[in-house]
Amino acid sequence: MKLIVQGTPEVDCSPEQVHQLVHSIIQDDVLFELARSIRLLPFEARKDAQTIFSHVLRFKPPNSSGDPSAVSYLVYQRPEILVELCRGYSYSQSAMPCGTILRQAIQHDSIAAVILYDQSQEGERAVQLRDVQVGIKQTGSGVFWRFFDWIDKGSFEVSADAFTTFRELLTKHKQMVAQYLYVNFDLFFHKYNNALVQSDSYVTKRQSIKLLGEILLDRANYNVMTAYVDRGDHLKLCMNLLKDDRKMVQYEGFHVFKVFVANPNKSVAVQRILINNRDRLLKFLPQFLEDRTDDDQFTDEKSFLVRQIELLPPEPVDPSRSQGRSNGTGVGVAAAS
Repeated sequence: MKLIVQGTPEVDCSPEQVHQLVHSIIQDDVLFELARSIRLLPFEARKDAQTIFSHVLRFKPPNSSGDPSAVSYLVYQRPEILVELCRGYSYSQSAMPCGTILRQAIQHDSIAAVILYDQSQEGERAVQLRDVQVGIKQTGSGVFWRFFDWIDKGSFEVSADAFTTFRELLTKHKQMVAQYLYVNFDLFFHKYNNALVQSDSYVTKRQSIKLLGEILLDRANYNVMTAYVDRGDHLKLCMNLLKDDRKMVQYEGFHVFKVFVANPNKSVAVQRILINNRDRLLKFLPQFLEDRTDDDQFTDEKSFLVRQIELLPPEPVDPSRSQGRSNGTGVGVAAAS
């Protein structure tokens, strides 16, 4: 199969043969068997299975338009294949080949939607997109929610690959994900803050804080951002990151902290925490990561936050009484180095 879909250095693959093979693979449900059993294959065979999957996902019949035929098959006829690929993260042998296949597949928004909205258990039929009601909260039992454990509790290799796929899911199809996060706000950020932002793994912790900052500062997630920075407990978590003994955790935490301070419509809870800690923050921030002398944007943002904290009222003010509303935070996205 690999030689048919890929060809050899001497002989190019035949589009007609590839078409026939892809049709047979779909008809005989070979992709499901590969997804379910890829962990049982020898190393080289796992690489071959990944190659076959990738070519099948890309293949379009001659003169056809729209998505590859395999995409429609995966979404509307056999979404269980996508669920099995995700479950590949439960085994170190299959994590990376399954992850590579998934990241190629979720370039299609319909495939990403299956993974986000599926709530099936082992042996059950996977979600049908026509049955999805996007305004109903998830239970947290679906395959997407298992990424938190795969990232937090998996081996280094499994965790790193699962996080890469998780990040792609949350950043590729922005409008769909913005709605998903807003509807499932409490469940998602409870898991995100506890399992990832407070992870014992330095790599997971740093990557998760960086991704959190990117999510909050993306305009597509404006409603998610305003809900997140409304919570006093989220601000406390963020302020603790500024005191971490690892500088890159402090740095990534700063890019979340600035969203709270720059928000022109701070909640009473957030105002109270900032006002109560005003003197300490005004002393702390000018000296915070002061060795980053070559990062002008970071220096400017620190100065901006200091000014915003100085301007806080003596007591919290109900934000509903403030005049005007802003759709921005007043700060830009600073890329982490």
